[in-house]
Amino acid sequence: MYWDKALETLSPADLRDLQLQRLRETLRRAANSPFYRERLEEAGLSADNLKTLDDLRRLPFTTKDDLRSRGKEMLTRPLSDMVRLHASSGTTGQATVIYYTRRDIEAWADLLARSMYMTGLRPGDVFQNMMGYGLFTGGLGFHYGAERLGALTIPAGAGNSKRQVQLMQQFATTALHIIPSYALYLLNTFADLGVDPKGLSLKIAFVGAEPHTEDMRRRIEAAYGVKAYNSYGLSEMNGPGVAFECPEQNGMHVWEDAYLLEVIDPMTLEPAPPGKAGELVFTNLTREGMPLLRYRTRDLASFSDEPCPCGRTHRRISRIQGRTDDMIIIKGVNVFPMQIEKVLMALPEVHTNYLVELTRENFNDQMHVKVEVQQDFFREDLKYLTGLRKRITEALKSELLVTPLVELVEPNTLPAGEGKAVRILDKR
Repeated sequence: MYWDKALETLSPADLRDLQLQRLRETLRRAANSPFYRERLEEAGLSADNLKTLDDLRRLPFTTKDDLRSRGKEMLTRPLSDMVRLHASSGTTGQATVIYYTRRDIEAWADLLARSMYMTGLRPGDVFQNMMGYGLFTGGLGFHYGAERLGALTIPAGAGNSKRQVQLMQQFATTALHIIPSYALYLLNTFADLGVDPKGLSLKIAFVGAEPHTEDMRRRIEAAYGVKAYNSYGLSEMNGPGVAFECPEQNGMHVWEDAYLLEVIDPMTLEPAPPGKAGELVFTNLTREGMPLLRYRTRDLASFSDEPCPCGRTHRRISRIQGRTDDMIIIKGVNVFPMQIEKVLMALPEVHTNYLVELTRENFNDQMHVKVEVQQDFFREDLKYLTGLRKRITEALKSELLVTPLVELVEPNTLPAGEGKAVRILDKR
């Protein structure tokens, strides 16, 4: 049941004591970097005068812009001590680079092994890794974790859908690591090949790399006959394995022996209470080569400190509810893409894909939502389709407080691919 029972079930008081000890060690390491030496001196903070975890709040936040402009100045060891680097995709600007020592890689792999073991993966399982390898952390992170655990690991990589299905059949794959939108897209390939995924050996799916709703998770579970586990990570904090769902599937346990979690109001920057969504802020507690202090993730979630029935004492965060930097403003209303998906995936008539186009006509913003409808529901009955479109429009309006223009289209007619789904096209 536990990969490391002693660490996973520490009492809250003992966990805080361990965090304080490791935070002092991290500050000593961070003082060896030009960037953080300057920050610590300005804040009058050091490992010696850090009395409580709250004292860290005297230090300014670290941001993505800091990483882009001064990333190498955050190294606490010589570059010759680093054995790997990973970089973010850079879709919003210059990529951010993180460097790892050998010990950092081993500690990261152990966190992933702990996470996967928690869900039921065991030595002897066959793990098919369908994420991209390379600078993206998702593929290699899970790969090293699965090998550390002792599972037979298939480095399938992303795409090549027919080959993915053949690998599952040939090697009796029991666990998948897959992007949620691709898991639904892949069902078309199963249908084309006449293969029922529920007839294979699959039992576990690790879904991540993009936000997804509870309804999308349940669709994946129903289609594949698996338990699908949500995970959270970001390259700046190593990659996947920062937080992971246990068998309760009710929030993701943050591994607080390795990461110090803060949840802040993104406007006031003050701590958010349990249950209230805020921006996640993390501090590395064990990383050697490039520990980050108070890193603003831009990811929005809430946290719970209520006891979990699984017995683990590390706090849980909700699924990611959006980002502070992907918020859409329509007619003065703040909208997050996850709100749209939440509504659409809850409707049984909706197929696996949708597209939101944002336009501006005569200085007036418009939201045009194209929705694929399940083939069984896509009839030539104009009255039925009109009623369905009206129901979807009303459901979106109720959630978003904005009235979209909804268009119903046949299944598999919207652009789809084997990578992360493109859901929003802002043409304004």
